[in-house]
Amino acid sequence: MAEALSTVTNQELPTKLIQEISLSGNQVPEKYFYKKSDCQDVPLMNSPIIDLNLLLSSSSRLEELNKLRSALSTWGCFQLVNHGMTSMFLDETREASKQFFGLQVEEKQKYSRTGFEGYGHDEKDNWNDRLQLTVLPKSKRQLQYWPENPPKFREVLEEFAEKSGIIAQVLLKAMARSLNLEENSFLEQYGEEGLMLARFNYYPKCPRPDLVLGLRPHSDGTAITILLQDKEVEGLQVLQDGQWFRVPVIPHALFINVGDLMEIMSNGIFKSAVHKVMSNSGRERMSLAVLCICDPDIEMGPVDTLITNERPQQYKKVKDYGKIYFELDPTGEIRPIDTLKI
Repeated sequence: MAEALSTVTNQELPTKLIQEISLSGNQVPEKYFYKKSDCQDVPLMNSPIIDLNLLLSSSSRLEELNKLRSALSTWGCFQLVNHGMTSMFLDETREASKQFFGLQVEEKQKYSRTGFEGYGHDEKDNWNDRLQLTVLPKSKRQLQYWPENPPKFREVLEEFAEKSGIIAQVLLKAMARSLNLEENSFLEQYGEEGLMLARFNYYPKCPRPDLVLGLRPHSDGTAITILLQDKEVEGLQVLQDGQWFRVPVIPHALFINVGDLMEIMSNGIFKSAVHKVMSNSGRERMSLAVLCICDPDIEMGPVDTLITNERPQQYKKVKDYGKIYFELDPTGEIRPIDTLKI
């Protein structure tokens, strides 16, 4: 393990922060080496674009639902436009994240993680630091980890969480309708106490992008993930049929990907997108992921009407998938979702 940072408060970060390693100018510790990069000549993804307004329009809904089903059954992801967040607000959110990660380490350590919540280094030997916070339901927020500096951080996060919650509800209904299901089929399994986590990611410059990944290949243990990408710097890649593709940056769009829970609920029709983040020697990169997770107290599984003679049940039912997900290591060779296959 990397050298622990000396404490400024009575809490302690589990490992040395990637930002500190990057700024030190020292060599990258070998524990961060993944493998020789396969990033040469990676093609740009022809990213499906879904318009939220069209999903809600009575005249154009059917065509957009067909596009949605196609995107999720092939790529497992898409770019969402006309989602209700203005470009100005998205920039404000990015700026709040940039200001937080730009604070002195002593200030950021006030929100150091003591488990799942808070600020610190990702322990999976990824080249990133993060701030992870529960935003919904409000009863599960741990506000001691919500930064008060920069001054507008909490206000911006509150608004982003509220709007993300609305987007998640609309998309879960639309995903159900795209499969000719009752619109609440997925929402019933998501539950009224479904969790929504905000994860602010900071990827510092890395002198060995050929050997080090910002985030190792994995699929998310979510129903859906809502991602605000860096406005200028690429880095995200998705896997389709054994080929990696670069995800383009569309500044005003939100990148939506299906997680393992949706693949299970859809009986394997929708594909949980395997993705990774590349490191960069010349530019730092930031993103904000909102992770939408089914209520862990609700047993969930494939929707009954999606189980047919032609398509038998693909996955076992499960409660609290998160335990399986983290016990098996989502970046390992065996994907957690594969342990539930029938």
